[in-house]
Amino acid sequence: MTTTVPETAAGGPLPVADARTTTMHFFAALSGSRVRLAGVVALLVAAAVLGLVMPWALGRTVDIAIDGGGAAEVGRLAVIMTVATAAGAGLTGSGVAASAQLFETVLARLRERMLAAALRLPLSRVESAGTGDLVSRATDDVDVVSTAISQGVPALSTSLFTIVATIVGLAALDWRFLAVVVVVLPVHVLAVRRYVREAPRVYTAERAAMAKRAHEVLGAVRGLDSARAFGLTGRLLDGIERRSWEVVRWSMRARLVQNRFFALLNFAEFVGMATILGLGYLLVGNGALTVGAATAAMLFFLRLFGPIGDLLLVTDDLQSAAASLARIVGVTVEGERFRSDDGAGGVSAPTPQERILDARDITFAYPGKPPVLEGVSLTIADGEHVALVGASGAGKTTLAAVLAGIHRPRHGDVRFAGAGLAELDESERARRVALVTQEVHVFAGTLADDLRMAAAEATDGQVREALRRVHAWEWVQLLPEGIETIVGAGGHDLSPLQVQQVALARLVLLDPALVILDEATADAGSAGAGVLEASAAAALEGRSALIVAHRLSQAASADRVVLMDHGAVVEEGSHDELLRRDGRYARLWAAWSRGRAGR
Repeated sequence: MTTTVPETAAGGPLPVADARTTTMHFFAALSGSRVRLAGVVALLVAAAVLGLVMPWALGRTVDIAIDGGGAAEVGRLAVIMTVATAAGAGLTGSGVAASAQLFETVLARLRERMLAAALRLPLSRVESAGTGDLVSRATDDVDVVSTAISQGVPALSTSLFTIVATIVGLAALDWRFLAVVVVVLPVHVLAVRRYVREAPRVYTAERAAMAKRAHEVLGAVRGLDSARAFGLTGRLLDGIERRSWEVVRWSMRARLVQNRFFALLNFAEFVGMATILGLGYLLVGNGALTVGAATAAMLFFLRLFGPIGDLLLVTDDLQSAAASLARIVGVTVEGERFRSDDGAGGVSAPTPQERILDARDITFAYPGKPPVLEGVSLTIADGEHVALVGASGAGKTTLAAVLAGIHRPRHGDVRFAGAGLAELDESERARRVALVTQEVHVFAGTLADDLRMAAAEATDGQVREALRRVHAWEWVQLLPEGIETIVGAGGHDLSPLQVQQVALARLVLLDPALVILDEATADAGSAGAGVLEASAAAALEGRSALIVAHRLSQAASADRVVLMDHGAVVEEGSHDELLRRDGRYARLWAAWSRGRAGR
């Protein structure tokens, strides 16, 4: 089957999920925790009811004083207030802690799903979006949502239940006090509607500006050496400054939206207090209400200042969090799109018994660029080692990425004999085909844990055997703690040769059917080239392999050589066959041999 992928399908920034999709993903992450949610609600409702005891008791105390009551009754009220306050504080604390724990769990599930989706995205898709986009979603946006959970959700939970309980309490004193709700509610609705209308757009733009700034900063850090060498640091700083000022402008707009919001909240408080005072005066004057009840009504309303302010103020955090959550879910949605496309063509996976790769008529182009590969076909038999050679820019690395499933061909088909890709989970796919490049990452932690990233259940004996196979055991034994030595960031520094040997040892533990080495031995230097090539040969033993050759000595030892030029295969055959043909490969070999001899 031949698959055609539109060039525009993978272009542009990563999507931002709409409100409906974001809500669906949120409740999906909440599933299985509904009993805990009901418990949180019960705790906060009880706490809100107990919070009404204090203002009610104070109002009752006023009536006792006016009526000339005794100190004993006031003392009983004091005990009731003390017990209710202590119990309410305990229930509030328990409810807040439970709600924070519940929603942090939901965030963790959403974050894990986003990470899983991001790992499914083709490299070309991430590059077209800009690395800063994905990084900002995984860092800035997650931080915003986490802050909203730790600060906003507890305030939202306690405030909402307190407001409802207090309104019920006002109605219990006298139903006419509900007039304050009628007067204040329109002001609050106006404030919220205006804020909701303006804030999402501003916060989304602010998050997007932060993503662009992160992209500029990451690009500058990664290319710092080249920028210094070519005197481009000033240009990089100008780009960072421009993106930073964009963040400042959107942040200032966000503050203006907040200030208008707060002004309406203060006006609502003034109107509410004036309404309570007026109603209390009229009702007490008519004998419909006692002074203590009117006092309790005012205390109820004053008690609403904090919760209403917190509830509406937390709207600020929640709007920002909602914008960030939509960006997080957007990554998940995009990852699901690529997962659903897996069965449509592109790459299939092999069974352990049949390790034949068959690529037919592969055409690939980066978004907005001319084709890098045109009509490339390649077959790798079970256990065969194929060397891919050619000048820089011939398309070797791009072809390797397409065959590894990192890039999706615009046209053509890459298949492994056996089960289709859509039938396999992510870990199974990784065991069928593995790509090793020059850019190898050393994970922070012990060397053994680093190697177990490829095989979590590997024993210490299997780890040591993998290191022996790639000729790394001698230097590992000299480490301070052997395989338990801390490596990676902040740990023991490994040389480039050692890092590549660690990657090859991971490969042995992973045990894939097909290995693609994309110039994985290029950084060893002439002194370590022989050692690393021997390590690679040992790791590839018994496997099918495609080797993007940095040195033609690798091609000479391969079963077959494929020479590429300008995105096409121009020669193919064994090393000896190609030399006898006296074509391009023979000339390339002659030039490379003269270069070695002249050293």
